[in-house]
Amino acid sequence: MINKHSKRFDELKKELEKIEAAKIHKNGEFGSYLAVDEEQLDEWRLKAKSLISRACGKDGEYLEAFLNAEKPQPFETNYEILKRLRPIFAAARSDFQGGHLASVRSLVQAELFDSELDQASELLKQGYNGPAAVVGGVVLETALRDLCDQQSIPHGKLDQMNGSLAKAGVYTKLQQKRITAIADIRNSAAHGKWSEFSDSDVEYMIKDVERFLNEHLS
Repeated sequence: MINKHSKRFDELKKELEKIEAAKIHKNGEFGSYLAVDEEQLDEWRLKAKSLISRACGKDGEYLEAFLNAEKPQPFETNYEILKRLRPIFAAARSDFQGGHLASVRSLVQAELFDSELDQASELLKQGYNGPAAVVGGVVLETALRDLCDQQSIPHGKLDQMNGSLAKAGVYTKLQQKRITAIADIRNSAAHGKWSEFSDSDVEYMIKDVERFLNEHLS
């Protein structure tokens, strides 16, 4: 995901350079002025806003600055709007690719979780349901720690963090029970109690962990 966003920043940078390079002189009521292709700029703006929102955060300062900068001012040309947007986009690209945004750290964690859940699924396919359950449980516990950090809740055992997060309203009591069920499978697997769970239990467990991540850490 990080590499895709970084590549997209580079692609849109080149697109903007082409749009600007194709600027032309036009004659208006108050004399000659520079302008760029309206449709190309509008298309670029939409793509840039979407990327900044995904990469830098929907509530981030870069998206807010971009939205303010694209608002047309009286008697200005679209080339002047482009010149306002260009440094904002460049700064967002620089900070993202430099790893200076919180959203980048979240994407790194998301990629790590995806990789580990893929590993758990592969272990299950190969008949190793115990190790698969353990890996899935580790992903869940790490995710709970991240949520605790966000809520300034102290780390503890999985059950303790689960209860604290539910009490804080991060998720529902029903979700708390689901996490307890997942933890039970993980604990059984970690202690070699293979008869206490089946392959289908582990399969559903991995899917539940993935759904939980998508709902609470995306």
